[in-house]
Amino acid sequence: MIKAGIIGGTGYTGVELLRLLHNHAQVEVIAISSRSEAGQLVGEFFPSLAGQTDLAFTAPNDVILDKCDVVFFATPHGVAMETAGTFIDKGIKVIDLGPDFRLRDKDEYAQWYGLENFQDDLLASSVYGLSEINREQIKEAQLIGNPGCFPTTVLLALKPLIEKNLIDLSNIVVDSKTGVSGAGRGANQAMLLCETSESVKAYGVSGHRHYPEIKQELSLLAGGKPIGLTFVPHLVPMIRGMESTIYVDLLDGN
Repeated sequence: MIKAGIIGGTGYTGVELLRLLHNHAQVEVIAISSRSEAGQLVGEFFPSLAGQTDLAFTAPNDVILDKCDVVFFATPHGVAMETAGTFIDKGIKVIDLGPDFRLRDKDEYAQWYGLENFQDDLLASSVYGLSEINREQIKEAQLIGNPGCFPTTVLLALKPLIEKNLIDLSNIVVDSKTGVSGAGRGANQAMLLCETSESVKAYGVSGHRHYPEIKQELSLLAGGKPIGLTFVPHLVPMIRGMESTIYVDLLDGN
């Protein structure tokens, strides 16, 4: 049985992860942490889990996390980069569901996420966690950076086309849609029902944080070739789900 811990368990990502792991026959979640809710029963905070787990939230520095085989970070950017090394040094595998180990270039990380606490040694040892691309490396990795949501939709769609050399890489257009839960559980006027219902809007048009990640991974699939990309995400009035419509030009002969 794999003993798992979750750091950052009160957001949508954390609770969905807990639900999935709870239903996994080979995983036992022994700890889920939250600074703000430490001591509260998970089933009280998330009524949908009442009767399914007797776990209570712990502090992020609780020693019970040291008993895990794997620790998941469901935290804002910067947290895993700062603290993942303490678990890795103890032989505990780390899977970061945030963005800290997605970008390979520390200057891009600083530009897009505004953080300078970049740890080259951790990044060098991390594996980009899209199993359809890096399945074998993931099996052996001590540190996995989970891919972003929009990049996942794009990479899964374009991987076979790029590998078969079917498309022009200089002019890829991605039109993506996402539900409101992608913005997280925090109070945000733009995410209120009155603001989002019966409405569709583009956002991050001048630059979305997933843009460099998409370009980076597409280029790696293409053997390092440059990528010409236009990426525009849209918010649609639904709770969850994603859809990307991707426009490409076929190369001559295809």
